[in-house]
Amino acid sequence: MAISTLAQTSNDTAGSPVLDTTGQPLQRGVEYYIKPAITENGGRFTLIDHRNGTCPFYVGQENLSGPDGFPVTFAPFAEGETVVKEGRDIKITFAVSTICVQSTAWKRSNETGQETERRLIVIGEDENERYPTGNYFKIVREGNGLYSLFWCPYEACPICKFDCRATWVGVLVENGKRLLALDGSALPVEFERHIID
Repeated sequence: MAISTLAQTSNDTAGSPVLDTTGQPLQRGVEYYIKPAITENGGRFTLIDHRNGTCPFYVGQENLSGPDGFPVTFAPFAEGETVVKEGRDIKITFAVSTICVQSTAWKRSNETGQETERRLIVIGEDENERYPTGNYFKIVREGNGLYSLFWCPYEACPICKFDCRATWVGVLVENGKRLLALDGSALPVEFERHIID
């Protein structure tokens, strides 16, 4: 189902601007909150200090809907591209500093959930100098008109052979914390522009 949805999305809307909650296209470098499109599915996206207890290393989600969470910026893979487009590779970075002294760019990790084999999303730069694909995600619109995040970075590495059948970004709950992970059901999301007072 994920493959057919992605293929349909790629054919029907690839290259269409991704819209925020006010109907405006997402812009490179502008801050946005990512939150579930359905309010009963937790709160805004944030950093979680899930396993190491000191460094907020994991990308996760607030447990409740509300004003907490951190904004992110988007950087399209294509140089000079200023508008975030559906089905195109983008880098997502939290617009905050951490005590971890490292990049806050999202990265697909090989680390998995404690009771599942779902790959977690963490922060940091992909250290593969030739094809740093771990930092690139996509935003796709599903048949119901809602957006989902997806990992399948063909623009970052057109010669790589990725198995993209189950690489939707969803939630994995461990020890009461909501972590973002691949290899499960997609979490429909929306993008709210961060207004700085």
